[in-house]
Amino acid sequence: MKAREFDYRLPHELIAQRPLEKRDTSRLLVLNKKTGEISHEKFYNIINYLKKGDVLVLNDTRVIPARLIGVRDKTFGKIEFLLLNRLKLDTYECLAKPGKRAQIGTSFIFGDGLLVAEVIDIYENGNRVIKFTHEGVFEDILNKLGEMPLPPYITEKLDDSERYQTVYSKSLGSSAAPTAGLHFTEKLLDKIKEKGVIITYLTLHVGLGTFRPVSEVNIEDHDMHSEFYSLSKESAEIINKAKDEGRKIISVGTTSTRTLESVAKKDGRVFESSGYTDIFIYPGYKFKCIDSLITNFHLPESTLIMLVSALAGKENTMNAYKVAVDEKYRFFSFGDSMFIKE
Repeated sequence: MKAREFDYRLPHELIAQRPLEKRDTSRLLVLNKKTGEISHEKFYNIINYLKKGDVLVLNDTRVIPARLIGVRDKTFGKIEFLLLNRLKLDTYECLAKPGKRAQIGTSFIFGDGLLVAEVIDIYENGNRVIKFTHEGVFEDILNKLGEMPLPPYITEKLDDSERYQTVYSKSLGSSAAPTAGLHFTEKLLDKIKEKGVIITYLTLHVGLGTFRPVSEVNIEDHDMHSEFYSLSKESAEIINKAKDEGRKIISVGTTSTRTLESVAKKDGRVFESSGYTDIFIYPGYKFKCIDSLITNFHLPESTLIMLVSALAGKENTMNAYKVAVDEKYRFFSFGDSMFIKE
């Protein structure tokens, strides 16, 4: 299957630069994965598509201020690090810009020496392994020195960094937000619970690899990035009970989907687990756990649009994207949403 089959035309003005004032007033494109039928809603009406007993699975990861700008300790040349994955307590896999300055053994300082970084390894893909030294709690220093790592297609400054966090975020570790969850408000979640929908959580720390288009001609040749996940015993029991009783599992976001499908057995049951997943879901994949998906609109030729196509069908998905463009939906992280239903 060719990556270009997942390309689509997107006028630049449809890329949302700012979040809406009210999270749940974004538009919602509803796609029936069996028939391809499309309808248009506001996101706060998602409650009308959820039934008592359904299980809504959300990713509670929280974005860290992962962009650090510092200087070399001798030449004072600027360097930018973007934290991707925590490898050990004070060791991270990072993107470095410009990479040529970040050679093994070089050191950099941030905040007048409050934080010092040393390059200790370079991966084949060019990412650096960085060892940080500091006094005090690393997360506190990061909050002081770091910046929110907005995707490159967002060029406007974000006034309130909490708008790039879900209202239920708590587990620090992501380099990017699980954007499907940005549409929920606490009030809407309360209404969903009152309806009898069961809400449960998992964690997947989102890496920036999630935004990259597939560069290989054949998608089967793509080397999928790896991300840390965790699914608790409590959440696994909630999901398994629903599966046993024939109730629906609705995943909020491709990150929740990748976690559930990574740990699911053939019968769709899941188990308490944590680790790293590099699962790549594209058309032809047989879903084991989830039934429906709440998601945003994704970049052309990205692994995320391929995952959506695996669930809804490629023809249905690409037609829905065409409709969304024609109807001037807002795209990507701060954009509108999509619900893939049965």
